[in-house]
Amino acid sequence: MVQTNPFVIEGYLSPEYFCDRIDETALLTRHLTNRCNVALIAQRRLGKSGLIHNCFYQKAIREQYHCIFVDIYDTKDLNEFVYALGKGILTALKPKGRKAWEFFVNMLQSLKSTISFDINGNPEWSVGIGDIQAPDTTLDEIFAYLEHADKPCIVAIDEFQTIASYPEKTVEATLRKRIQNCHNASFVFSGSKRHMMALMFTSQSRPFYHSSSIMGLEPIDRTVYRDFANRHLARNGKTISDEAFSYIYGRFDGVTWYIQYILNMLYTAISTDSILTTDDAKAAIAGILAQHRFAYQALVYQLTSKQKQVLTAIAAENGPTSIMSQAFLRKYGLGASTVQGAVKVLLDRDFISQDDGTYRLCDRFLEMYLQEELQ
Repeated sequence: MVQTNPFVIEGYLSPEYFCDRIDETALLTRHLTNRCNVALIAQRRLGKSGLIHNCFYQKAIREQYHCIFVDIYDTKDLNEFVYALGKGILTALKPKGRKAWEFFVNMLQSLKSTISFDINGNPEWSVGIGDIQAPDTTLDEIFAYLEHADKPCIVAIDEFQTIASYPEKTVEATLRKRIQNCHNASFVFSGSKRHMMALMFTSQSRPFYHSSSIMGLEPIDRTVYRDFANRHLARNGKTISDEAFSYIYGRFDGVTWYIQYILNMLYTAISTDSILTTDDAKAAIAGILAQHRFAYQALVYQLTSKQKQVLTAIAAENGPTSIMSQAFLRKYGLGASTVQGAVKVLLDRDFISQDDGTYRLCDRFLEMYLQEELQ
């Protein structure tokens, strides 16, 4: 029998493999069952999606609601948003049986001719983005379905701040109006760009002002996370020392995805010792960087020499706050105009993030790779 690695990196399996978030799960569940929309705001890879799926798993929700999860991170305009939303709803309804998905398909009159069926008669989302000729019309049909579905719906839209960058400047307003008039669905607006999300939901000039309860996520408590790790490591006759776990937790600021990735590697590490040490943790990280080295080389190759220079300087400083200071510019041989131009590109392409005045690489493993390149 194949043994599942308990340290899940992508997706969600069950509460057994989900660490803590007991209070957050209870709060989110309470909001949604009270028909209250929620803006869930936290940095990337801290576990927002996992929390949402863990909430969907709760008996009070999974048996009473249609649960829909839509990731719009890669969408560029309203057409792509409508495409992602429609596909997400159909994906969620297919396992519920013909009655559930057939009603949705029949509501999509503007796309009905483009939805195909497999040999078993189940619908396939064969719609192309170009098939959505009138996104406002299709959006009306989707919301008509949500309003008249046989069960109340919970719709989680991940990376919701993306809609603020669409070329259509009325998307926030048009979505807010439809959501406000949809009484059979609750929404989770999940976002990782905290400044943008805060503006969307707390600025009086924005359509979503005071439309949702706001929840933030902090890193999982270190001791709780260590105990979770050791409970699962025990399956393989191992345990991780407090020093080793503290090293991992501190090196990645408690960000869930990185800790999970390293524990995933340690779970199957070839070691004769039952206690995993800091050296084992460092070896696991070195192995991850080695696996990613070729991809990181190709990624950085896309940048101009000045952009790479600025990216490397930010990585070396490990979270600088004053990249326009004379000290920073002199230390890395940069000009102010060079930094300004490069930072704009790096932010737009998600190489770096800016939060509370601090610049960090979005990928901490890439950050470590660049730091090694400097040595």
